[in-house]
Amino acid sequence: MRVAHTSHALPAFPVYSSAFLPQNKLVIGGGGGATKSGIKNKLRVFNVGKDRSIEQLDELELAKGEDAPMSMATDGNTIVCGINSSPEILEKGENENCRVFEVTNRKLSFLRTKGTLLVKPDDLDFQKVTVLSPDGSLLAVAGPNDISLLSYPSLIPVVQSLRVEKEIYDATFTKSKLIVATTADLRVYPLPDTNSASPSKSKKKGKQKVSTSLPSLVCERVIEIPSSFGGAAGSSFRAAKVHPALDTTLYTVVNTIPSRTRGKSALRQAHVLKWNTESWTLEKTRKIGDRGITCFSISPDGRLLGFGSSDLSVGLLDATTLNPVSTILKAHDFPPTTLAFNMESSLLVSGSADNSIRVITLPDQVRGSNWGFFMLLVLTLIILMVAYVLQRYSNTLKW
Repeated sequence: MRVAHTSHALPAFPVYSSAFLPQNKLVIGGGGGATKSGIKNKLRVFNVGKDRSIEQLDELELAKGEDAPMSMATDGNTIVCGINSSPEILEKGENENCRVFEVTNRKLSFLRTKGTLLVKPDDLDFQKVTVLSPDGSLLAVAGPNDISLLSYPSLIPVVQSLRVEKEIYDATFTKSKLIVATTADLRVYPLPDTNSASPSKSKKKGKQKVSTSLPSLVCERVIEIPSSFGGAAGSSFRAAKVHPALDTTLYTVVNTIPSRTRGKSALRQAHVLKWNTESWTLEKTRKIGDRGITCFSISPDGRLLGFGSSDLSVGLLDATTLNPVSTILKAHDFPPTTLAFNMESSLLVSGSADNSIRVITLPDQVRGSNWGFFMLLVLTLIILMVAYVLQRYSNTLKW
């Protein structure tokens, strides 16, 4: 099915992260990064109209030398971003990489910051994963190999930082677990009792100190890439998202490299996998392209999966069946870097380092296609049955 969509150029503003606030306010992060390109690193706030128009409300330019906002999450009121500090700060062994902002009266303002990444010489680590728990009380932030779990909005650590061997690509929460997607596997961690990790108060009024005896995250299960997708050799998990209403349903993206055929180089393929997290069985799979997936998201109402591909397209899948709903070919000139559904699940925005965003309208018949059709069919059958009974009853009275 075709969907209406509109591209918006943002001159000299490569886009790397995005998130929707209520009332269709869109926050995007981007810029030239840590390079000396002359392109400023910024956060921008837009109002997105139902007609897919955009109006810039505010802009916040980051300090000189700081990195672009590379990942983003929101609880509906505040925005959490991964932004590396300037080289001068990094040289001191510090990195205030986790930053919190809010939008009030159409203005973007800074709230607080927290350093979670270890600073090492000549290291280009950045906060590539920023994810909030469903109730907004926990925040998971991760670099390539390190993940921290913080209380939110205080940013106080609730567990010891965890380091994994394989590169981390994504993380997602159920009500009781944290699932971390690395290149080779999914790692499942039960969430700690946050009450036991709350800060202890000192005798001096108003002062707090963080407990030095934080618990450790203990991995209870490791799920490897199914052998039918090439196993760990040349294949990797790229994203993981728990269904917002069905806590036992998990979607993952696996980018694979199939076996090479004689005389031909193998192309990377992308697959979406639907899991039951109670039994950890694979319920459905869908190949969605011959290029790797670069970004992935699920709508707040749980009906649609959105993906951006290195073939420059943006696509939609039905979350129940994994059937394709719509695809926008050549949505960007460079591969999409970020996707954000609005809170009403009526709009999807994709962004790219090509200095553009694309606003996509999700019509009612697309968003509710399967469930709506099913309910319409059931309602029609009920009406026919009632009409039949009434007709029989009427005929009986005539006799």
